[in-house]
Amino acid sequence: MPRPEISQIDVIAPNFKRRLSGVTATVVRLVPLQARWIAIAAAAPALPDEVPQIPLRALVTMSRSGPSGPRVWHARRNVEMIAGLALKHLLRKRLQLLFTSASQRQHTGLTKWLIRRMDHVVATSARTAAYLERDATVIHHGIDADQFSPPADRAALRRALDLPQDAVIAGCYGRIRAQKGTDVFTDALLNAMDRDPRVVGIVMGRATDRHQAFEAGLRDRIAARGHADRLLFRPEVPVWQMADWYRALDLYIAPQRWEGFGLTPLEAMSCGVPVLATRVGAFEELVAEGTTGRLVPPDDLTAMTEAAADLLSDPARLAALGAAARQHVLQNFRIETEARALVAIYRDLLARA
Repeated sequence: MPRPEISQIDVIAPNFKRRLSGVTATVVRLVPLQARWIAIAAAAPALPDEVPQIPLRALVTMSRSGPSGPRVWHARRNVEMIAGLALKHLLRKRLQLLFTSASQRQHTGLTKWLIRRMDHVVATSARTAAYLERDATVIHHGIDADQFSPPADRAALRRALDLPQDAVIAGCYGRIRAQKGTDVFTDALLNAMDRDPRVVGIVMGRATDRHQAFEAGLRDRIAARGHADRLLFRPEVPVWQMADWYRALDLYIAPQRWEGFGLTPLEAMSCGVPVLATRVGAFEELVAEGTTGRLVPPDDLTAMTEAAADLLSDPARLAALGAAARQHVLQNFRIETEARALVAIYRDLLARA
């Protein structure tokens, strides 16, 4: 995609982190969609070509005003709030400052100071908004329901992914570490496997250097229980391949001990897969208890084991929950809804200025 001219941009979405992160993924998902409705570009060191973007160096030399007057600066990290304030007050750029918060903890003094200086604040969940000391608009993340959709032929897909046909399969995807509860998933699945020979589990993700001993301990635990052939570890795959790995599942499990928002339950539900999740992050706002899945307390192996065993023992119920989960996403969590809600705020900020 040709790079836009910054003189024609009304909204700038900075993304200062080079490595993949949740914020980076959000920018990559939203900006190309929002560009259909408003002149927006990301400002980042490296993003995929399909994302409208401007080089970081252009921020210093850009004109004071945009084509409609001021520009909107949509920050999602402290460093990006700081950069917006510097551009506005030191370089005299005409900016309306917007911040999206996904954090669910008490903010530091610096973060509170920065947030007070924003013109508008968005929270990704009601729980996140409760940690802010000012009013915020709650806008949940959304999912591309066309990309994440139910399988046309699950049996054929499982053959292609080299997964067993007659199994009841539960998955847990993402970074492998204690915070993500991968050990809780492992122990719950091992217990379910002891009871039911049909149960198969998939752990997909990557353990960074500091968490590799944690992953090794999980593999040793699985081998000692004699289930290494049924609790499978798979490496990370590119984003465009993730939907197939959800589609192959009967149940997705999100066992996190802590989470800011957490997109994986939405991705699974959009693929027609019910979710068993802990009551952290935004999960209580995403998963409809008893309708699209189940919710249990975090770090509660007994509750996780019982809920997983109960769900995995009833494939017909899983199928019904999965169908409801798909409809739940279509009605409430489409990415177009998130994108349009943010564009409405951009336009309000531009008009207000």
